[in-house]
Amino acid sequence: MRSTTLLALLALVLLYLVSGALVFQALEQPHEQQAQRELGEVREKFLRAHPCVSDPDLGLFIKEVADALGGGANPDTNSTSNSNHSAWDLGSAFFFSGTIITTIGYGNAALRTDAGRIFCIFYALVGIPLFGILLAGVGDRLGSSLRRGIGHIEAIFLKWHVPPELVRVLSAVLFLLVGCLLFVLTPTFVFCYVEGWSKLEAIYFVVVTLTTVGFGDYVAGASPNQNSAAYQPLVWFWILLGLAYFASVLTTIGNWLRVVSRRTRAEMGGLTAQAASWTGTVTARVTQRAGPAAPPPPEKERPPLPPLPCPAQPAGRPLSPAPPEKAEPPSPPTASALDYPSENLAFIDESSDTQSERGCALPRAPRGRRRPPNPPRKPARPRGPGRARDKGVSD
Repeated sequence: MRSTTLLALLALVLLYLVSGALVFQALEQPHEQQAQRELGEVREKFLRAHPCVSDPDLGLFIKEVADALGGGANPDTNSTSNSNHSAWDLGSAFFFSGTIITTIGYGNAALRTDAGRIFCIFYALVGIPLFGILLAGVGDRLGSSLRRGIGHIEAIFLKWHVPPELVRVLSAVLFLLVGCLLFVLTPTFVFCYVEGWSKLEAIYFVVVTLTTVGFGDYVAGASPNQNSAAYQPLVWFWILLGLAYFASVLTTIGNWLRVVSRRTRAEMGGLTAQAASWTGTVTARVTQRAGPAAPPPPEKERPPLPPLPCPAQPAGRPLSPAPPEKAEPPSPPTASALDYPSENLAFIDESSDTQSERGCALPRAPRGRRRPPNPPRKPARPRGPGRARDKGVSD
């Protein structure tokens, strides 16, 4: 991801957070202030009704009650009465362990001992990756089963000669509807019946749970009136299937976005090629209508370079005829010096050698051919008395 895109995404997330903070502040702060005023009024009323209780003692009592409630104590029971419901019975402890590895963490029940907190650290480090692997496998199987069932419905639509594009849209909508019916609407009505919640409270709990937010203000099975030991483990299995379904939905959306991105790139490439072809066609038509372009002005002829001085020819050696000059190949186009410095330098060296060979009156022998050796010289006749005697005899 590019730096500009990352910064833009970060700015968007921060803006989203600030807007959410402003909305929640406007909605919840008046309710908090009203609750605080009501608590103050109840406290003053209690102190007036019981003048023997001092204000600090009442404050200490309220703090101890809050700590006891946070530890899982039930305010409806006392030390003398027997209650079958406990925050740490086997079913509740199983549900608490499930909220650790699913990273929901409702917070209604918290660990109070150091040994429990140390064990929770290692338990979470091992359990969270293990649950992630299980969630991926269950989501794959669940998504495959749902898609297989929807595939039969697609085949029926295709037999009715429904367009394939419409069938794809209908199958996606049907996949979402079936998942929402199984994992959102059905649990909502179950919680309304079992927990005694309103429909808004039940669907709020379902969404907060399946998104792993887990505030803890509403928790299934936390009511003291719920005595079934198998209720909370069943709720955890619903959480497993619901998270797996939402994971498969997110995977499907990611695959769909990837396919759309590839198609968009292909279409943009085709549009670019069509635009280039159209531009070339328009340019050719404009050139034909305007007629042939005027020829460029002839370049001025440069005077020939003077020949370079050649070394002196030794006496008695005839000048060999210069071989006919070959037509030189056109010089390659030079590139920018910043891009290809070595090629430019090589071209400069080659051109300077060619110019030096042109200016010399005694051309070099072509490469690959040897110059023919000079003919052997005859030995000179000796001069002396013998030569004079021969001359006199001849005379």
